[in-house]
Amino acid sequence: MAAAAAGGEMQLLRPFCCEHGLLSRPDGSACFTQGDTTVLAAVYGPAEVKVSKEIFDKATLDVLLKPKVGLPSVAEKSKEQMIRNTCEATVLTALHPRSSITVVLQVIHDSGSLLSCCLNAACMALMDAGLPMKSVFCGITCMIDSDRNILLDPTTTMEKEAAAVLTFSIDSVEKQLLTLSTKGSYSVEELQQCVAICQKAAEKIFQFYRDLVGRRYSKLNE
Repeated sequence: MAAAAAGGEMQLLRPFCCEHGLLSRPDGSACFTQGDTTVLAAVYGPAEVKVSKEIFDKATLDVLLKPKVGLPSVAEKSKEQMIRNTCEATVLTALHPRSSITVVLQVIHDSGSLLSCCLNAACMALMDAGLPMKSVFCGITCMIDSDRNILLDPTTTMEKEAAAVLTFSIDSVEKQLLTLSTKGSYSVEELQQCVAICQKAAEKIFQFYRDLVGRRYSKLNE
């Protein structure tokens, strides 16, 4: 288990931690926690794919998001689409044509910023599976409150009172935006401010990734 916290005035990330390899059946797995929000991710593949879903020049990539209770709703389907788009932008699927890669995400607890936690769990599970990637990625959620202040990593209560909630997926190489999910109203200037703040916060998560992987492999070499 590893943990880290990041901060700055009005730009706080809740403490986060991650544990790899909790599941034996998938090819890779990770449990990612941000504050009290926890998501368990599992990656299966590359594996055989149904002929109807086969793509001749790359792997078929599917994402399944399971809520804590009940069946997936429209909200989960929307999150699945963003996570899938992010994974397809980073995983080198062309190296595994006519195969299937499936990312399954199980919500353990939702205390806010769920989509960004799902993205981080997915990235950690893909890394654990050893799949080749152009870069790793992370998810960052921010909100604009009623006073038009921008706050990072909001809780569920904060999200309910927010004028807007925005989640970005960001790549580790150029800190470029891969995908974006928004809810609420905001100006172009506010969007640009949110992007800049989240790009800066992403550096802290990528450092956490590096520290986590470094500690893991140093243990393997002992």
